[in-house]
Amino acid sequence: MSEKTHESQLSHSSRKQMIYKITLTGIMTALAEVLMLLEFPLPLMPGFLKYDFSDIPALFAGFACGPVAGIVVEFLKNLIHMPFTGTQYIGEAANFISGSIFVFVSAYIFSKSRNKKGVILSLAVGTVALTIATRFVNYFFSLPLYESVMGFPTAAVIGMCDTANQFVSIKTKLDVILMTFVPFNLFKGISISIMAFLCYLPLQLFFEKKNKEIEKAPERAPEMMAEIEPEKELEKEF
Repeated sequence: MSEKTHESQLSHSSRKQMIYKITLTGIMTALAEVLMLLEFPLPLMPGFLKYDFSDIPALFAGFACGPVAGIVVEFLKNLIHMPFTGTQYIGEAANFISGSIFVFVSAYIFSKSRNKKGVILSLAVGTVALTIATRFVNYFFSLPLYESVMGFPTAAVIGMCDTANQFVSIKTKLDVILMTFVPFNLFKGISISIMAFLCYLPLQLFFEKKNKEIEKAPERAPEMMAEIEPEKELEKEF
């Protein structure tokens, strides 16, 4: 087998892998946007906080194609969702930041341990990262922008959160973060992790089989090169 043929096979395999990743990312983006449109409020939470399942397809993309693919899904779903927003894109920006952190951390850890324990660990750490990150995103980014850009004062947010939850007293901006946003994102991370875990495990074998089929030529590269080298030596002898 010539070096040119070997390089051609590797190039063809690389193109197939790229097409597979682009296709899967596109499908997951479309599914994520549909799920994002099906958002709904949760009990004890103010009306402006909506729950949806759109992070699940982003997690699938991250698990199957790498952390960057998951972030791409998060970006595209929020970009597509912008015409339907009433938050002047603030909500979409916050959703992208928090969702990307969740997906990136989960997918990165999973890439280092691609088994059942790896899935559980990655989703658990991802949930913790999501909960911690959203505290800062909402405190320093979302709430100030809602007030300065939309004219939606933080005092009004505090009042809505306090009215929605009768079990706690919410009187300050920090109370909003600790007693509304933290429980919301913790619940979101745990519930999405459970659903992703239950849904991804049956699909994991399919994704791994596809990846192995596509990567078959690169995996055989050392063997091919070993075949090429003796041929070169024989040519020199003659």
